[in-house]
Amino acid sequence: MADAAPRLKGILEQLIGTPLPVRVRAWDGSEAGPPDTPTLVVRNRRALRHLLWKPGELGLARAWVAGDLAVEGDLYTALDRLSGLIWERDEETRTLTRSLRDPGFRSAVRGLLALAGSPLPPAPPPEEARRPRRGLHTRHSDRRAISHHYDVGNDFYELVLGPSMVYSCAYWPAPPPRGTLEQAQHDKLELVARKLALEPGRRLLDVGCGWGSMAVHAARDHGVDVVGVTLSQEQAAYARKRVADEGLTDRIEIRVQDYRDVTDGPYDAISSIGMAEHVGSRRYLEYATALHRLLKPGGRLLNHQIARRPQRDETTYRVDDFIDAYVFPDGELAPLGSTVTLLERAGFEVRDVESIREHYALTLRGWVANLESGWSRAVALTGPGRARVWQLYMAASALAFERNRIGVNQVLVVRTPESGACALPLRSRTWN
Repeated sequence: MADAAPRLKGILEQLIGTPLPVRVRAWDGSEAGPPDTPTLVVRNRRALRHLLWKPGELGLARAWVAGDLAVEGDLYTALDRLSGLIWERDEETRTLTRSLRDPGFRSAVRGLLALAGSPLPPAPPPEEARRPRRGLHTRHSDRRAISHHYDVGNDFYELVLGPSMVYSCAYWPAPPPRGTLEQAQHDKLELVARKLALEPGRRLLDVGCGWGSMAVHAARDHGVDVVGVTLSQEQAAYARKRVADEGLTDRIEIRVQDYRDVTDGPYDAISSIGMAEHVGSRRYLEYATALHRLLKPGGRLLNHQIARRPQRDETTYRVDDFIDAYVFPDGELAPLGSTVTLLERAGFEVRDVESIREHYALTLRGWVANLESGWSRAVALTGPGRARVWQLYMAASALAFERNRIGVNQVLVVRTPESGACALPLRSRTWN
């Protein structure tokens, strides 16, 4: 008799202490759970072993990346319903480490062990970054982390990001279908250029320049000279070709270089778009101080950065297991207030802070749509595991932005000269 799904549903509800909000289909074809909801497809027993050996988010992520776990139906709805059981519960419940003195918990664990079969732990998927967390944010560890994330093939990123090749939050004039991803990314680059007051004769440093989109926009549309730095060899090669194709080799230099090694300042302006998340809290003041040193007096820095919500006890913050293992090794998010404080400590004057949280949710949904519409090619380019990593990461992130679990902000700061004159307009914003 096929009964794995009803058994699994009962066990999971014992463990989490609440009804399962999605339907379950097991490897034997049995189903259980509420109808008219997305279905969590447990394709084999190995998915359960992933969960037993790494309870909580990382075990579920391993099962997903390995293809042992899938969702049938709307992925966003499934993740939204499961988020309260996985990401938003307290640490004890989320990692399923309730006291073994609880008879119900012990019974559920025994049931899960019986369903899982072999007691041996399954190997993590090869897409998982395996490295010690010692020596975070050294030059070597940063190069390794950047390579893990970005050096997976420019063709794959073209499929996901679209022709703009901008891997950061777009700036939408209106939600789709009135607004398009390409137009929104152009508008974001133009917004950064306006905030930095880019004009001919000025010099821009683009830190973490990616595939060269900001550098090309600044040089082509605003006549500035640009130096772009990245730690990714694949990004640099792609960016240099774009620069050559645009006929801008006399205006743009793309370097494979650590920001700590940039010494040819001063610059009139610096853009840091989606770069600071890689820097880490331990190095952030050093990062901000280095950029302050590279700016002319009166020069502007535009820091475009994802932020998390502050915690009552900041010492309990830990990096998200799935993102740390599969997406951004060593990446860290900081509260907006902490970032602003460190920028001020580095000597900057904060002149404007703009939250564009909802814009990132729209951007991520656009990237997921690109990935899913080109799924066969994505799998051919990078493998099924990597494609599943990106699908889960971007869909879950879109929900996180929509639910205000994380945000993204553009912080405009100035290296204000001693005279106090920073040449910003008295009114820099126009509110609708």
